[in-house]
Amino acid sequence: MTAATGARAPIGVLVMAYGTASGPDDIERYYTDIRGGRAPTPEHLRELQERYAAIGNAFPLLDTTRAQAEGLVERLNAAGGSFRAFVGMKHSEPFIPGAVERMAADGIRRAVGIVMAPHWSGMSVEAYVERVLAANLELGEPIEWSFVRSYHDHAAFVTLLADRVREALASLPEEVRSGATVIFSAHSLPTRVADDGTLRCKTCDCEPSCRYRDGLRRTAELVSEQANGVDHVIAWQSAGRTADPWWGPPIETVIGELASAGRGGAVVCSAGFVADHLEILYDLDIETKAIADEAGIAFARTRMPNADPEFLDVLAQVVREHLDDPGD
Repeated sequence: MTAATGARAPIGVLVMAYGTASGPDDIERYYTDIRGGRAPTPEHLRELQERYAAIGNAFPLLDTTRAQAEGLVERLNAAGGSFRAFVGMKHSEPFIPGAVERMAADGIRRAVGIVMAPHWSGMSVEAYVERVLAANLELGEPIEWSFVRSYHDHAAFVTLLADRVREALASLPEEVRSGATVIFSAHSLPTRVADDGTLRCKTCDCEPSCRYRDGLRRTAELVSEQANGVDHVIAWQSAGRTADPWWGPPIETVIGELASAGRGGAVVCSAGFVADHLEILYDLDIETKAIADEAGIAFARTRMPNADPEFLDVLAQVVREHLDDPGD
């Protein structure tokens, strides 16, 4: 698929995200879905409900994802293309299989999929791709698909994050800025030990090392370099409740280590996420900030990309380049 070919016929753009409860009454349904159909215990359900209540029962992800899809396609069409926007969620309406069915019903024959997660893992991005392809097989006339599988090291994305890192650093008290550390975080995933003793995401078979962890490290290196060589580390957040080991160190541990090392401030750049939702508004803004306050370390985080024009420009550039060279 090329940009030139796509300009002569509508190309569907399926923007995918994790999903969200639609409101307080939908939290149990959502929690059950992300647990693979297993209902949560009353204690765990109550805890999740309390977390949502703490952020004002805000559920912004679906609206943000729709705005991202619409803004992306608006930019693609402004450059002379012919594109249509669709949204598919993994754990809530509109579900990915239904989105694929709607695309086919609307006459889409070629499409590109992009997940609102910059770093590839077989447990994250590839799981979305698999759902699309499974739904595609059920169509009478399958859609021709290609997928943006990562954009963690795209120059425009790096520049966006670097600008926001500088902005967040500037928000710290002046006396701690020069001694602050930037923590680049992503959602933790379950891990396994490979034959050589190194770690991988639980269901991935990356070689010679973990693409997900390496991707976060690469983002951190590139952004830090562009943000005047700031001191930085990577950490993991929002680990789930399973018996598996998960990627670490957790961000809470890193905050404590920075305080013990005498660092005066910490900026969290949650590079693995591109929108405000519970993992940002509660896990970082409430839980992690409280840990930093208790440790006596100044805390700030970078603004999330959401549907900001600068991020929509990034997405449009990523998709255009993919269409010109769709090799996965």
